[in-house]
Amino acid sequence: MGTLDESDESTANGRGVTLEDVARVAGVSRATVSRVVRGDVQVRRDKVAKVEQAVRELGYVPNNAARSLASRQTGAVALIVPEHESRVFTDPFFVSAISGVTAGLDESDKQLLLVLSSPQDHARTRRFLRGGHADGLLVVSHHEGDLSVEVLREASVPVVFIGRPPEGLTAPFVDLDNTEGGRLAAEHLLSRGRRRIAMVCGPQDMPAAVDRREGFEKALADAGLQPAWQSFGDFTLASGERETAALLASGVEFDALFASSDLMALGVLKKLEGQGVRIPEDVAVTGFDDIASAADDTISLTTVINPGRRLAELGARMLLDLIAGREGEQQIVLAPQLAVRSTT
Repeated sequence: MGTLDESDESTANGRGVTLEDVARVAGVSRATVSRVVRGDVQVRRDKVAKVEQAVRELGYVPNNAARSLASRQTGAVALIVPEHESRVFTDPFFVSAISGVTAGLDESDKQLLLVLSSPQDHARTRRFLRGGHADGLLVVSHHEGDLSVEVLREASVPVVFIGRPPEGLTAPFVDLDNTEGGRLAAEHLLSRGRRRIAMVCGPQDMPAAVDRREGFEKALADAGLQPAWQSFGDFTLASGERETAALLASGVEFDALFASSDLMALGVLKKLEGQGVRIPEDVAVTGFDDIASAADDTISLTTVINPGRRLAELGARMLLDLIAGREGEQQIVLAPQLAVRSTT
């Protein structure tokens, strides 16, 4: 029985081109061409240049299907997002994450599969994760108790989390120090002389939201304070507006508000300004994430910088290392920074 390899090739103009053809034009061995095509970094640069030139001249196209069968790899990695598509394609964080993963995979031959996993289609996600459709998995925006996260415990391929993994699940990850980010936001508001500080926190089934809340509360406690008000949104603009309406209706006095995502902070600002509250004279507002619109002149939101694109890119590269069997860092935690703007 014959074996499948890269020799079964064709070009766009229909003329068959084999590894032997490329090797002959490049003046190297067939094995060297094969190694270059596979992305082997141990090949000498001068030989890589010769092979790449020959590939361009001949119009050689690797037969990825044959290579996948021979190597038992799919040539793809999956980005698992346990959120509904209505959030994924409207939240700037997810747009940045997808862009970052794409950048991290750019120099590899891996294709990106985007798998959205809302609560209504967990069965489909389970089938995908167990079906061997990807060589590795990236997970972002995960929730405690999410079914797809439970299935990941059984995954037979490498898994990397963008964000701290849920409790009880040990896995490589990249993350921002969200606890420190919460502390930075609180200490900044305190430095502005604010003492009656309200909080609109994120969903508490998400590790990032928990860490941001705990970091903020700890900084207040160190100053001998407690939150003047605390409620919980879902990281959307609408929830920020809704929770601020409830705060205003409660009659609680406050001179600052921390929203644990920028989208919620935008909802906070919309509601406060609609009620004639002056920002920052009456109420100082901070967010978290530093989405693109936070820096707009009309908003100029003080916020904790969350480099989502960078985190996703690092996560993709970590996953590629694991797939290739290369040793590397298993945990990367970036230090947060505060962008001080007009809302404080």
